[in-house]
Formats: sequence, structure tokens, C-alpha cells
Amino acid sequence: MDEIRKIPPVTRFLCASTLGISLPVNLGMLSVYRIVFVKDAITQKLEIWRPFTSLFFGGGGFQFLFDFIMLYRNSSSLESAHYTGRSADYAWQTFLNSLAILALNIPLNSFIHFRPLLISLITLSAYLDPLGVTSLFGLISIPHKYLPYALVAMDLFIAGPSAAAQALTGVISGYGWWYLVHSTDSGRPGAAFARAPQWLADYMDQRGEGVVPGVGRVLNAGGQRTASAGRSAARSVPGYNWGSGHRLGGS
Repeated sequence: MDEIRKIPPVTRFLCASTLGISLPVNLGMLSVYRIVFVKDAITQKLEIWRPFTSLFFGGGGFQFLFDFIMLYRNSSSLESAHYTGRSADYAWQTFLNSLAILALNIPLNSFIHFRPLLISLITLSAYLDPLGVTSLFGLISIPHKYLPYALVAMDLFIAGPSAAAQALTGVISGYGWWYLVHSTDSGRPGAAFARAPQWLADYMDQRGEGVVPGVGRVLNAGGQRTASAGRSAARSVPGYNWGSGHRLGGS
């Protein structure tokens, strides 16, 4: 349990959800037809768990093992390096990204969305570290910035155009995620929307999962990392306040 607690909180949730949904299906304890995304079952039978479970069913076999390792490595790297002390922001942005993936896949009538979610994380990681080099299966080394497109090409050759189209939705959502949060344009619209709501920031701070131990939350008004001393300082730079506001176009 101590080793599990060392995993960043959002990454721990993503990995636990993937194992918690994929393993029962692979072991025959749960029917895959109960967890895939079926719009009629959601709207007519109110099986509201399906959007969530469709995001975390990773299939089976060697492909599942490979994808699970990639999920852990990319998410852990993002949360540890680029969201240090801002796990609440990472959780909120992952939620928004998941909604975008579901919306992009509705026209494709796809049932499982784990692969697009994985590729969206890889796309964000690739844009944040474009100079890195990644090895595929220990055989081919490619620049990190080309990895999402290599995975889309792999899906095209292995599973056909439908799988490639679903993977491409992950690239699109991942790029949108990167552009929204990390664009150098200071006037980009919606930048504050990418910061976690106050209640989520407070909840994770109380659990010790939204702060750097002994330092506090690491976020200034512009969304950039700064060092704040102690939990009291942490509360002075919380996530975005979703309480009151102004009308659009108002002052």
C-alpha cells in the first residue's frame, strides 16, 4: 500500500479504474456488453455508468499490457513533472478531455474509448516534450512528437480505418488540451476554465494530494508554477473559483 500511495493520485485513479473494469471482463466475471458505450442504453435505460466504463476497458492480451504500461508511464510523467502540486488541475483537465473524447466519438458510433483516452495523454506528453525519443516495443526509436501519429498508423494497419478514426479523436482532444493550457498566447480564451474548481482543489488539498509536501499548492494567478510556503499560502492561490462571476462581455 505504501508503494501504491507513491503513485500520483490522478494516475492512481486512472490505473485503478482500468484494472477494476478490464480484469473482471477478461476473467469472465462481467460481460463486456454491460460496460460499453451504447447511447440508447444510457438515454432510455439510464445506464449512466457506460460513459465512464467505456473509457477504462482496455481489452485483453498483450495489447492491454502494452497500453496499460503506456497509460501509467505517460500519466505519471505528466502529473509528476508538469502538474507538480497541481493534481486537482490535472484531474479537472482529464475530466474535460474525457468529455471531449466521448463527444468526438458519438458520430463514429464507437463502443470503447480507452484507446482515444490513452492517445490523448500521449499527445499532450508529446507536445510538452517534443525533443524526447520513444522506443516502440524496444525495436524502433522515434521522436516523441511523432508517437501519437505512429500509434494512429499502427491502428490503421492492424485494425482498419474505424480504429484509426477513433485513435485520431484522441490526437485531436489531446492537441486541444495542450493548446488550451500551454499556449504562449496570454490572451487565449478559456485559460481560466482549465483550472480546477475551488471545491476540487480544496478536496485534494485536504487529502494531501493537491500539494507538494512541505511546500503547498504550486500555482499562481496565471496558471504557472511557483513555490508557496505552507498550506496557508497554498490556500491563497487556489484553483479557479466557479462561484460568482460576470456576464459574458461584461466588465
